[in-house]
Amino acid sequence: MKPRMRFFNTINNKLEDIKTIDESHMKLYVCGPTVYDRPHIGNARSIVIYDLFFRLFLALFDKVTYVRNITDVDDKINKAAKEQGISINELTNKIIDLFRDDMAKLNVLLPTKEPKATDHIKEMILMIENLIESGHAYVSEGHVLFDVNSFAEYGKLSNRKLDEMISGARVEVANYKKDPLDFVLWKPSSVNDDESSKFESPWEFGGSNLGRPGWHIECSAMSTKYLGKNFDIHGGGADLQFPHHENEIAQSICSNKGSNYANYWIHNGFLTVNGEKMSKSLKNFVTVNDLLEKGEKGVVIRFMLLSSHYRKPLDFNQKGLEDAKKTIEKFNAVVKEGDLESFLSETVKEDLSQYDSNSIYLKVINSLTDDLNISKALADLHEEVKNVKSSGDEEKRLEFVKTLNFLGFIDMERFEEVDDEYSSEIDKKVEERVEAKKNKDYALADKIRGELLEQGILIEDISGGGSIWKRS
Repeated sequence: MKPRMRFFNTINNKLEDIKTIDESHMKLYVCGPTVYDRPHIGNARSIVIYDLFFRLFLALFDKVTYVRNITDVDDKINKAAKEQGISINELTNKIIDLFRDDMAKLNVLLPTKEPKATDHIKEMILMIENLIESGHAYVSEGHVLFDVNSFAEYGKLSNRKLDEMISGARVEVANYKKDPLDFVLWKPSSVNDDESSKFESPWEFGGSNLGRPGWHIECSAMSTKYLGKNFDIHGGGADLQFPHHENEIAQSICSNKGSNYANYWIHNGFLTVNGEKMSKSLKNFVTVNDLLEKGEKGVVIRFMLLSSHYRKPLDFNQKGLEDAKKTIEKFNAVVKEGDLESFLSETVKEDLSQYDSNSIYLKVINSLTDDLNISKALADLHEEVKNVKSSGDEEKRLEFVKTLNFLGFIDMERFEEVDDEYSSEIDKKVEERVEAKKNKDYALADKIRGELLEQGILIEDISGGGSIWKRS
């Protein structure tokens, strides 16, 4: 029997019990990256949060279909490709590879499906044609626009009234729009657009039928293709709630008769850097790769990004990173190299009935099913690691390792070959401990042993007063 699951449903603005359309199958869609540059830590926070949701659902359902799209046609992509003097295809293929590499280092699992926008132009055009035929969209000067006044529930997700949005609109109204809030479903190509961003369409303007989709339509087309007209959960950052997700709902429901689109909407909070909004102008723009190149471990970055409740803002700062590092070292001190074959396979569904109520694995699962209560889960992990160390119970240790693996918190780098520089540092520490023992400074000797143990290094004393070290 699955534990009760409840998450905050943005569209109803309250915590709700989650009931999937198919009891044994969870269908989840999350807005993925726009591939014009390497992911920054704000992007990474969203990816890591929904990876944790994915891991939880894998543990609870017989089947999980997790779709995370890739936006590979966009104004920012066009601009970046021009600045670098390369084609859009070159740029997007390069960034997709870098994105996947960076996310893999954060122990992020691959989604079930990772569709690219440019591979689904046909589906987008079909959806747009449905909207035109049903009177929810119109063609104007080669643009196809959604008529927001044709959908009475527009504004429900963002809790905004149409009249207020129109009066408060601070955008220059294009002369081809009936209403300032009408949004683009398709736009004609300009002369300066890269050839790889031009697609044939039914709509002609200026003697050409080449154009490209608007941003919002791609998610509707791809989610419908892979999850159906109705699915369980749609996720993304809080910044996407309006207008992106609002527009998705409108065009999806209006295009697909009888559609409710997503039953539940989940949004993660913003990320700041040292209390300020991250931006290149403030010179506080941090990518995942920046941190990795400085020597930060991917698992530490992952932990830091999950250290605050997913709906709350998270401030990235050096203290948070240091705290994450200490905790990961503390947790992984009980992980042995021999555990890897047993536990480091893909997360699979578990029979939860085999665990008693005091099981750390079940405690963590239950915390996460309660609106992804990571604070409670981490508190239980801190308490359990003490029990594991003090009891010496091998069964408890193995279950703790399994739980770390479930959360993506195992530090794989501990088991990589130690480089010469790091090895020399450990040798020095071991010698310092030997000297401390000779001087009967046992407090210092114990302190050094403890520091090394936190790094996964075991010291063994040998006859003659010396010591050797090895990974735990």
